[in-house]
Amino acid sequence: MAERKPNALRKVVITPDYTVMAAGSVLIECGQTRVLCTASVTEGVPPFKKGTGSGWLTAEYAMLPGSTSRRKERDGLKKDGRSVEIQRLIGRSLRAAVDLTRLGERTIYIDCDVLQADGGTRTASITGGFAALTLACQKLLAQGLITDSPVVRQVAAVSVGIVDDTPTLDLEYAQDSRAQVDMNVVMTRDAVGRMEYVEVQGTGEGRSFSREELNKLLNLAQSGIKQLMKKQLSALGERAEVIGKKPRLAVATHNFGKLREIRALLGDRYDIVSASQLGQTEDAEETGETFAENALIKARALMEKTHCATLADDSGLMVDALGGQPGVRSARWAGVHGDDAANNQKLLEELKNVPAPRTARFVSAVCLLRPGREPLICEGACEGEITFELRGEGGFGYDPLFASYDLDGATFGEAPDADKQRISHRARAIAALKELLEAGR
Repeated sequence: MAERKPNALRKVVITPDYTVMAAGSVLIECGQTRVLCTASVTEGVPPFKKGTGSGWLTAEYAMLPGSTSRRKERDGLKKDGRSVEIQRLIGRSLRAAVDLTRLGERTIYIDCDVLQADGGTRTASITGGFAALTLACQKLLAQGLITDSPVVRQVAAVSVGIVDDTPTLDLEYAQDSRAQVDMNVVMTRDAVGRMEYVEVQGTGEGRSFSREELNKLLNLAQSGIKQLMKKQLSALGERAEVIGKKPRLAVATHNFGKLREIRALLGDRYDIVSASQLGQTEDAEETGETFAENALIKARALMEKTHCATLADDSGLMVDALGGQPGVRSARWAGVHGDDAANNQKLLEELKNVPAPRTARFVSAVCLLRPGREPLICEGACEGEITFELRGEGGFGYDPLFASYDLDGATFGEAPDADKQRISHRARAIAALKELLEAGR
């Protein structure tokens, strides 16, 4: 057999569904190292997570007695220090790949049992553990126990080191035992291919190492991790589609115009569906006194029925000459909810003796609710005036009567959709919401 090059991985084989009882299982083989990784799901969470609506993930690691040339004693009630350190590393590495709020109050246990050890057991456990985790989450989705995939990014790990003054990838035991520098690297990759570090464990075993050598080792590790991630995806096949899958967002509206705007503004982040697409045809009673209160009422009612993230907005027109009316009653001002023609006619009638400028503003409050997280509520406004006649065929609601200052006096009914979406009250509220999401809220 030809000698392995310093920048080459050992032969890697990932066998999915290696056992049938666990929710997810794989056997991962890296050279002569073999680790059985299983993922088990239980209802309930540790005490510190109870009542949060969020789940938990933890790991256990053990080397079986026959995994090394000299029998290793079986772990008893008290694990040895090395096993505890490794299982903590596995747990925090895999938690970096998941959004625990999408699990509900469930716990996933990742068990990594080393059948045969020839170096790199902890990194193999992380790489194989991720595959087992993905299989378990795919099963939860298929069973309808969760709505969105908790697996938001991929994670894998590899060892690197300096052996005989040569940067070397994926150390087997014979190399690890004489390595001058030893390092374990864990990285994630998100849906757009961006890679980030979870952990770097580096030690100068025989000598110190320079910044230049560190950079070489990190580059070598990233190259190896990319290859391991390809192996994961290949082993998972079609079931890998749950990795980085957009979460579902149910929008509390039956108004296609509003839904289209929200899809244009948020569609790159969520799989957006309307309430009616999910079979929800009844609207929550809007009993709030403000737009924000009504948005929260609608979002909460829909989430209770769909168990996924929900977005609701409450918006309306506030006319200064009418003391802020129609306000929260904008859609039903004339008596019938959503009767645009009647609402517009009533507005013109109420303002018939009011001279220009008839200043007004559209106001929108949007509320995003996600299981296990605090509500996010943002508001936006667009200033303008009420015209004396309907202008334009576009938009909906009061759009043909609202001349926007941002559009040089054109009404929302006259403006192209792209222009309206850029400056509308709803666009501004959702832009504020996106800022919060991008800040990690």
